[in-house]
Amino acid sequence: MPKKYRIYIGVFVIVIFAGIAFWALRTTATPYVDFNRARLMKSNVQVLGRVSHDDVSYDGAAGVFSFYITDENGDRMLVSYAGTKPGNFEQAESVVCVGKYTDGKFIANNILVKCPSKYNGTETKKRGA
Repeated sequence: MPKKYRIYIGVFVIVIFAGIAFWALRTTATPYVDFNRARLMKSNVQVLGRVSHDDVSYDGAAGVFSFYITDENGDRMLVSYAGTKPGNFEQAESVVCVGKYTDGKFIANNILVKCPSKYNGTETKKRGA
């Protein structure tokens, strides 16, 4: 096989693999969006909000954990998660919920708890010591 054809075949293979990689990354990437956009999108997204600890409930029979989050504009959204409450949820100031908005609520597949105050105390003590 002439060298010219090997180069064409090599470039073709690289382009094919690059296309597959781009497609795979694009389909698995979950963008951060605001609440309004989450309500409009049909695919999985990530939303960030402050937890309203007064409105937390757990339906043991259905195995569903529900709570409200509020975004920086004061917009509230009900989050429903089919699973148990994360261990450090009570200390959470905010959460990132991954999922999609369906039937008037955000159905979360995953909840990422953000607890910055949990770590602030140790750093302050070290500086003061």
